[in-house]
Amino acid sequence: MWIFDRLTIRIFIIFLLTLTFFLMFIIIIPSLDARNLTYLANKEESAGNLLANSIEKDLGHITKDTFRWWMRFIIVMDSHQKPGQLLYILTPDDQIITADTKHIELIRGFSARSFSIDDPAKKIYDTQEIMGPFLIHYNNESYRLYILQPASDSQSQFFNMIFDHPFLLLALTMLVSSPLLLWLSWSLAAPARRLKRAADQVAKGNLQEWPELEKIGSSEYKATGASFNHMLRELKRMQELQQRLFSDISHELRTPLTRLQLATALLRRKQGESSETLRINSEAEKLDEMIGDLLSLARQQYDQNEVREYRPVNLLFKTVLDNAIFEAEQIGKTFTIVDEPPSHLILCYPIAICSALENIIRNAFRYSNHTITIGFVIDKSRLIIAIDDDGTGVLESELGKIFRPFYRTSEARDIESGGTGLGLAIVENSITRDNGTVKAEKSHLGGLRIVITLPIHQIKSII
Repeated sequence: MWIFDRLTIRIFIIFLLTLTFFLMFIIIIPSLDARNLTYLANKEESAGNLLANSIEKDLGHITKDTFRWWMRFIIVMDSHQKPGQLLYILTPDDQIITADTKHIELIRGFSARSFSIDDPAKKIYDTQEIMGPFLIHYNNESYRLYILQPASDSQSQFFNMIFDHPFLLLALTMLVSSPLLLWLSWSLAAPARRLKRAADQVAKGNLQEWPELEKIGSSEYKATGASFNHMLRELKRMQELQQRLFSDISHELRTPLTRLQLATALLRRKQGESSETLRINSEAEKLDEMIGDLLSLARQQYDQNEVREYRPVNLLFKTVLDNAIFEAEQIGKTFTIVDEPPSHLILCYPIAICSALENIIRNAFRYSNHTITIGFVIDKSRLIIAIDDDGTGVLESELGKIFRPFYRTSEARDIESGGTGLGLAIVENSITRDNGTVKAEKSHLGGLRIVITLPIHQIKSII
């Protein structure tokens, strides 16, 4: 029903059903206790009256004035009781005549509850039951007969314990109502878990829609799923608009830039080299590089073609490290791998993460004096990569700012080296896409230290 599809109505109905069931259980269950006082069935009442009549007939020969007349009562009662039975006769003055003195108080308590000869009853006490009273006439007075015998339908000690302890009865009621509550909990948690999985995928950059979110759960969850998918469609649309904008910017900027470079080349051909033409050409090349880096950053943020994969660290970065060793030899610098890369697995975009590490190493080559080191360390569930150089470094106040797009340090090293200020921004974007972090510190070599932290997979690679 559409009404039950609403979460508020569902919670209210299940709460109401649980409360009703609980109250019914508390009211009805105690009445099912077999030890309660119950009226005799016709068959049991007839058997009791028949026994009382037989005893009454034999008691007619006993005179009350006889010495110890009650002893003769006991003899008559013993002659009529069956195996396992014990008989008790209550006199008009509430005295009990019996050969058994062990259960007298039990009989006295029962007689206080069941005293009407017209409505004889019975009650179970553990494994025994008492029936009565049955009418016996003796000496023109009314006597009452009670019978103690093994219970015909004794209930188990387990049920006795439940009926005797209200808290156990409450616990049993909660146990019986648990399936309803579990179903309610599942109906609340299952759609929430699906929504969380979808949100996790979005956090990883996967903007595909989730149609099942609009079909499962209550109407509130379905509406949330529809809004979630609408948000994803809008994000895709904005992403496409931004990509188109960057593409248009690239086209619009590079067209006059190409014309400027062509005009500069013609000017140099006509008038020869001059400091002005060299400066114009240098600035044009720098502008072209900046546009290229800006578009690279945009493509990296919004490109969905590359797929995240599990890769062993040692194989993933092998080519990057080999190239770095070769390049260091060519430029006369020392590149040292302090701690070898481990064989643990990481989940990453392979091309982007390798490009980020290569970018950092090249920066270290550019700004170092002679020495560059790199180390790979496993700390619990994290891979820590540290790249150090012995260059001039960066002021401590600027360490947290160098990953901003277009940020230049106070020493203006990027200007001197032709940098665009986008390299480290691209690095940070690549690493954060893989749920990692990157930060800059002072190096023990005197220059700059870049620390990359990436989560590793739980299963170690066998390679």
